[in-house]
Amino acid sequence: MTDVITTNQRYMTQTDFMSWRMEEDPILRSTIVAVALLDRSPDQSRFVDMMRRAVDLVPLFRRTAIEDPLGLAPPRWADDRDFDLSWHLRRYTLAAPRTWDGVLDFARTAEMTAFDKRRPLWEFTILDGLNDGRSALVMKVHHSLTDGVSGMQIAREIVDFTREGAPRAGRATAVPHGGSSRPPSRLSWYRDTAADVTHRASNILGRNSVRLVRAPRATWREATALAGSALRLTRPVVSTLSPVMTKRSTRRHCAVLDVPVEALAQAAAAAAGSINDAFLAAVLLGMAKYHRLHGAEIRKLRMTLPISLRTETDPLGGNRISLARFALPTDIDDPAELMRRVHATVDAWRREPAIPLSPTIAGALNLLPASTLGNMLKHVDFVASNVVGSPVPLFIAGSEILHYYAFSPTLGSAFNVTLMSYTSRCCVGINADADAVPDLAALTDSIADGFRAVLGLCAKTTDTRVVVAS
Repeated sequence: MTDVITTNQRYMTQTDFMSWRMEEDPILRSTIVAVALLDRSPDQSRFVDMMRRAVDLVPLFRRTAIEDPLGLAPPRWADDRDFDLSWHLRRYTLAAPRTWDGVLDFARTAEMTAFDKRRPLWEFTILDGLNDGRSALVMKVHHSLTDGVSGMQIAREIVDFTREGAPRAGRATAVPHGGSSRPPSRLSWYRDTAADVTHRASNILGRNSVRLVRAPRATWREATALAGSALRLTRPVVSTLSPVMTKRSTRRHCAVLDVPVEALAQAAAAAAGSINDAFLAAVLLGMAKYHRLHGAEIRKLRMTLPISLRTETDPLGGNRISLARFALPTDIDDPAELMRRVHATVDAWRREPAIPLSPTIAGALNLLPASTLGNMLKHVDFVASNVVGSPVPLFIAGSEILHYYAFSPTLGSAFNVTLMSYTSRCCVGINADADAVPDLAALTDSIADGFRAVLGLCAKTTDTRVVVAS
């Protein structure tokens, strides 16, 4: 029995609309680039068939975003009447010396290149000719089409679990509908947007009205806590905490490193924490070292943490995250103590009462000038994201995925570091602003040393090798 995946998403969410508006400043583009290293060149016919299944499964991948001429309402998703799958699928052979550096250079160029917004917002490129007969798949997707969790859900539905690609039970099927090609009147566009905002607000007010009658004191306390939480989520950020990573530009460069999953899990358990706690502690220890290399001693840095709002009933595709911005310490040398501090801080932010109301808050923030929101994000020091990948090998058109790296958008910060677990390793992708981080090798080596310090909590028999890929 297969699951039926349906979606009737007519308009961009208020959260995505906020990111869309901020892209007036190209520094704030919401482009995701992921790179899969393949053990051999994939079969072209099977690859095209796989991508045809993908666009049937997730209708957003064949829709364009039609903007409101006045910019007052979120863009409308409409079927692209000129949709051409071959335009979104590219294939090239790397030029000599055909190394991994050439793949990373292609990835950073893809990220720096704006989408043609008259077409669906994605491009997949196969790069053949790597040494040892390997290839790479570079996946470029706008954040409004998917987030990290959804991206892995889509991947598990369309890729194979064997090289031969035998049919398997349980594959999802799609019944695409919605996204009419006929443009609505501007009046109906605004009416639908207002109805959505009113519906969300009435749900909140309705629940609180019932509580107010039954338990007035408790309701007022909850309302006060909710208001304070909303202020914490939206408070302005006017300066970076880093005295080193202060410049911002549209230039990007990428680096990767690999960390054993089992070792990172053991290190986390030694401090009674999670893999995410160990990951963030490693980044913070690396940042302390990186700043010391630049003659700066820092006590804390401010990060943006994506928090997933996705539920089991949400359709594949789309973006279901909230962004929390907060400071974490960089002056704790003991990895176990640092993990405990990280865990307490992150857990408190995940429990913020206003987190589930992020779409409603985004709707209110969209009434502000886009430049106001953008300036706030440009003063965050870094973004860190942890995505649960696949514990088993995945195959694309007869090729096995050996490594799977994600380079998520910097969102105006100095760099984004994304950890993607895949089989026995954590694949860590670093996407850095070239002006904020002109010495990427030093940053990468510092973060690698941070992971080594965290893995020092493991048993001596455990593989704790951290590899900076090149």
